[in-house]
Amino acid sequence: MNLKLKPGDFVTIIGGNGAGKSTTLNAVAGVWPIDGGRIVIDGTDVTGLPEHKRAVYLGRVFQDPMTGTASTMDIEENMAIACRRGQRRTLRWGVTKQEKELFREKLATLGLGLEDRMTSKVGLLSGGQRQAITLLMASMKRPKLLLLDEHTAALDPKTAAKVLEISDKIISENSLTAMMVTHNMKDAIAHGNRLVMMHEGRVIYDVSGEEKKNLQVKDLLARFEEVSGDEFANDRMILA
Repeated sequence: MNLKLKPGDFVTIIGGNGAGKSTTLNAVAGVWPIDGGRIVIDGTDVTGLPEHKRAVYLGRVFQDPMTGTASTMDIEENMAIACRRGQRRTLRWGVTKQEKELFREKLATLGLGLEDRMTSKVGLLSGGQRQAITLLMASMKRPKLLLLDEHTAALDPKTAAKVLEISDKIISENSLTAMMVTHNMKDAIAHGNRLVMMHEGRVIYDVSGEEKKNLQVKDLLARFEEVSGDEFANDRMILA
């Protein structure tokens, strides 16, 4: 596989089961080692770095809303952990007054009223609220690359649409480079400036600009059959 992102690219990645979508994100994040080649983030070769050392370059939101936050901690405590990523740990007061003001300001941008619930346990929030907070946490240090791994798949359609709206806003306002794996072809077309289709670990279609804006689901299905010589057989993606 060979894929290069330009600064500010928001790439949506689609493909059938076993196409290599999540494997790609896990390889970039350092969860799994690669067999060959290199992974370079903003000019830094991270191929040999373990997952925790790559975290300085990356932000990530997972499919499970419970994964990105500590449920027994307050909203502000979760955000404080994200805010101090990469810094040395010291014995000092947990959350400073300045940090609380910053967190309140950032939470207010979500439009979910969470800025008035900063001392609430995250475990008491809905899945959509937790994903929105995870997005804030993942982008707080302005990572070189934001990885979104089917981060709306576990949410109901209305909540998923809200989380995608927040994702667009955060990526745009912070000028982030992002990769979003999705099973929803309509979402893949509607979001981002570039779309990549994968099949059996390879990129078989890479489209951007006006061509992407004019795409329809039927175009993607036809392109898949043309390039792979096979019929697209993922009901979950077709019906989404």
